[in-house]
Amino acid sequence: MRVDFKSIVSLAWIVACSLGRANAQDLAPRAYVVAPIHSNAVTITSSYSSGEILLNGVEPVPDSNGNIYTSVFTYYHSFNLLGRYTNVTASLPYAVGGFSGTAMADETTGHRSGLPAPEFRLSINLLGGPAMDLSKFRAWHQKTVLGASLLVLPPIGQYDPMRLINLGANRWSVRPEFGYSRRLGHWVIDAYGGVWFFTTNPDYFSRNQYFPGNNTQSQKPIASLQGHLSYDLKPRLWASLDSNLWFGGRTSMNGVENPNTLEKNSRLGGTISVPVPKTNRQSVKFSYSGHVYVQLGGDFQNISVAWQYSWLGRPN
Repeated sequence: MRVDFKSIVSLAWIVACSLGRANAQDLAPRAYVVAPIHSNAVTITSSYSSGEILLNGVEPVPDSNGNIYTSVFTYYHSFNLLGRYTNVTASLPYAVGGFSGTAMADETTGHRSGLPAPEFRLSINLLGGPAMDLSKFRAWHQKTVLGASLLVLPPIGQYDPMRLINLGANRWSVRPEFGYSRRLGHWVIDAYGGVWFFTTNPDYFSRNQYFPGNNTQSQKPIASLQGHLSYDLKPRLWASLDSNLWFGGRTSMNGVENPNTLEKNSRLGGTISVPVPKTNRQSVKFSYSGHVYVQLGGDFQNISVAWQYSWLGRPN
């Protein structure tokens, strides 16, 4: 079945947004909460996203649907850096996506499975979060905490320059961020602000039947904001209301900007973290989010489940 090239580009570009830009859409409560130094944790997260595909970010593709299953393995470690609480995390994801829609009266489908780009994050508390061993941490009570982090995605992941739909983006993505956390009794208020910066993809949709030469793709920065209000029901049992907003990110192909690729989106969700009975080392976190306002790339529902196992290393 013949499919108009412009339709393929439009449809696949939105699919690529769903796979490759989820980072700007993160909802992560308590990301700057302080823990004892030498803390360790492994987390296995499984998530499912489903939603409508948009054509050029203006109107929906008829009869369209995208489904993405993602599993992520994450390792976390905290330590003392210049007297401040600091932690690093490394995440390795695996994704499977299926997509379908009708563009220009033709049916278009796609399927991808493999490794997207891994994620590496360094976070340090600047105020209110000193580095503490377990004995000092037990006597500490959080008030106001200010932190900063740097999240990096290298140009690693499944990528074929002859295809429009890829799990990897073939570029560096970097997000510096500042975070605020304030505890008021059982309540915790979190707010984060950051900006995504992207290097140019030097080999975008190239050397195929449509473009025998080489194409480049660049993207302007994306500003991202998050807000969270959480409540401690019991020790290690808490629930939160989560929201975010991100905007920017117009893309250009071979230096020509596409004005229809501006993102202005917001999502709202909730999270609950439950300790596993009869153990102090395990917990399970359930999350759900959906769109509140969508201009491009955020019109989907997401549900996730995460299991975490944590332990204290020496000298605690």
